[in-house]
Amino acid sequence: MRKFPTLCFISSVGTGWDETAGTDKVEAANVTEASQDQGRRGAIAAPRTSVPYAANREVRIYWQEWGSGPPVLLIMGLSFNLDMWFRVVPWLVQSHRVIAFDNRGVGRSDAPRGPYTIRIMAEDAMSVLRDAQVNEPVHVLGASMGGMIAQELVLSYPETFRSLVLACTACGPLYRLAWPNWRRSPSLKEWVLLRGEVRERSLVRLLYADTTAQQQIDEDIRIRLLRPPTLSGVLSQFAAILVWSSYHRLPQVRIPTLVVHGEDDHVLPVANGRIIARRIPGAEFMLIKQAGHMLGTDQPEICMRELTRFLQRVESYESPVHAGGTQTEALTA
Repeated sequence: MRKFPTLCFISSVGTGWDETAGTDKVEAANVTEASQDQGRRGAIAAPRTSVPYAANREVRIYWQEWGSGPPVLLIMGLSFNLDMWFRVVPWLVQSHRVIAFDNRGVGRSDAPRGPYTIRIMAEDAMSVLRDAQVNEPVHVLGASMGGMIAQELVLSYPETFRSLVLACTACGPLYRLAWPNWRRSPSLKEWVLLRGEVRERSLVRLLYADTTAQQQIDEDIRIRLLRPPTLSGVLSQFAAILVWSSYHRLPQVRIPTLVVHGEDDHVLPVANGRIIARRIPGAEFMLIKQAGHMLGTDQPEICMRELTRFLQRVESYESPVHAGGTQTEALTA
């Protein structure tokens, strides 16, 4: 089993990455390009015509919003920007106000010198909610590193959030029951030297289930290539993951929680999701078959069906948190 080598050698590698990330090279409407064939689920409303930036510690955080209704905050994972929510937004916008942002270090947000911390990125998320003038409890959905930020949010600002959805995430590196399957990817040293589409495709076997349609993977890659991250931004985010943990604090979470994990997740194997669900009182655990780390691509319809079910249940009946969660397996269609 290969593990990441020390980050020290990476500081000398600076070629092959887009060091202009954070500028508006592509119009925000590109978030909808790969989902135009999903019109039956509802078109994505145009984001605000102004360019909204929240600010935290003099760092600008780019955000967008669509629709109206109960607010949902979407938080993306390591190296990805908000455009990668393009499969999720068309579903949620039909009945919710959807807010998404680029984490510091990627997309159109600033990329200050790192390393970053999960706590600082949680502060970034709160600055977005303040800038959006959200004045009611928020549903928060985080994927991978975004799930770690979401955990930090509900632990640090519990009065702000209505429910928590954690997808393909973990509660800290020291408490992982299973580590990534590095045999399905190039070594870190090899990966950082790759360029553009070659680099993206080198991670397909690590990120996706073997059963996922190539067309869907290609759609993801096209979106990611629109605004590639900087190497320094990615490593600064990665450093935040390495030193963060919520394990001992998870029993403090007192809002309805859904933990969703792919059975074939090779980045954060399913044991990581199970341990989170066991630690949060009353959390529901949902195992998605034939899904890897990219849940929304591997099994989009099942994921959105279960997310919609969960949000509707929370909104229709705010039941008190109870001890002992439930576990459900969702078969593929």
